[in-house]
Amino acid sequence: MRPLQKHAIRPLAMPARATRRDWVGLAVIALPCALYAMDLTVLDLALPAISADLRPSNIELLWIVDIYGFLVAGSLITMGTLGDRVGHRRVLLIGGAAFGVASVVAAFATSPGILIAARAVLGIAGATFAPSTLSLIRNMFEDPDERSIAISVWATSYSAGGAAGPSLGGFLLAHFWWGSVFLAGIPLLLALLVVGPGVLPEFRDHRAGRIDVPSAALSLAATLPIVLGLKTIAQSGAGPLSLVAILIGASLGVAFVRRQRALREPLIDFGLLRVRPLVAPLAIYALGTFVAFGSFLYVTQYMQLVLGLDPWRAGLWTAPFAVAFLVGSLVSPHLARRASPADVMAAGFALAAIGFGLLTRVATIPSLGLLVTGFVVYSLGLAPMFTLINDMIVAAAPPQRAGTISAISETGSEFGGALGIAVLGSLGTAAYGSAFAAESLPRTLPLVAAVCAVLVIVMGVMAMTSLRHVRVQHGASS
Repeated sequence: MRPLQKHAIRPLAMPARATRRDWVGLAVIALPCALYAMDLTVLDLALPAISADLRPSNIELLWIVDIYGFLVAGSLITMGTLGDRVGHRRVLLIGGAAFGVASVVAAFATSPGILIAARAVLGIAGATFAPSTLSLIRNMFEDPDERSIAISVWATSYSAGGAAGPSLGGFLLAHFWWGSVFLAGIPLLLALLVVGPGVLPEFRDHRAGRIDVPSAALSLAATLPIVLGLKTIAQSGAGPLSLVAILIGASLGVAFVRRQRALREPLIDFGLLRVRPLVAPLAIYALGTFVAFGSFLYVTQYMQLVLGLDPWRAGLWTAPFAVAFLVGSLVSPHLARRASPADVMAAGFALAAIGFGLLTRVATIPSLGLLVTGFVVYSLGLAPMFTLINDMIVAAAPPQRAGTISAISETGSEFGGALGIAVLGSLGTAAYGSAFAAESLPRTLPLVAAVCAVLVIVMGVMAMTSLRHVRVQHGASS
């Protein structure tokens, strides 16, 4: 019998370290994420020129603006599950190619109908980005420290894209025609399509069956009316149309859930939502986007309607927000190694509450400096939540189901953002008549900021009580 050699047996396998190819792949992954956020913010600046050229009706103009976000929200679950089944790299590259083609069609649209159709395709293609990229990160970065850094880069890319949209769009509109705003992201897509196949590995669940097409249709049919109802509330307050739309969507959502429970291979395995490390992070993530989207709307409107900044200058003044989010996202994984993620998030929420507290002062001190300071402080405080929560969600998900879980979390985020705009917008409308009139915004913003301050304090308590036990070790949560 041969004696055991020293060090022949390792008691615990260490997670593989990322290679240079993986880090290059992360840079490629960040490109579509930045483009997705940029496309959300760049259109508003081009609307006057689009209206003058294509002369859309009021209804057509609303669909030009809203169809993109509607179809992103409605397609996320399908695209995340599709990636689990056929491969996340394949879905991401196909989505990127479709996004590029639709961008060109939108840029040269000659009628409102063509532009609406192009924006619809952009929404469906854009829905491939978040679940595919998060799933690739989950499988490319096994080491928990490296994965935390990768997710912080992923989260920052959205902030960078959103901040770059207004300033880049303003520059393009000052020198070119309105369609140029849709072509701004083509270089990013070309980089994704050229470099991506060589640096991004393929991951999929080889045991998964076919996608249930009726389930995919039901998920879209349930999501669209709810988002439509929330948008209607944000624009004109609660009314019969918005309430009926939300009721229809909720009814279809119940039908969707029942169908999933009856299928042997459902589109979504709701048993995943009973995994303890997933429930609380998903709830906090949705509430965090509720606060972030609702408050961002008022800050940018305040810059233009009260302080008199043009869209380009207002866009430039959102750059400090992006920088603060970048710093908070990159620093939070390092802080979470010294303290628990719950402690880091709770401290961030406390800082965000201070930022919102500063914004309550703009009613009496209409100062750009005070506004930007409050804006930067609360974004710095919210950044750890977006990074650490996504790290928890991705780590807790089984690798072969990472696309499905990522899609669920991003769908919750989309609903949280839409609900934030609707509820906080309605709150301002109910309090002061016209939430976006210049004379009412100085009072409406401190009302909204106070509500957000309370909510982030609640989120801090949730993090301390429900996430205290969550630790990310070797790619799993316990």
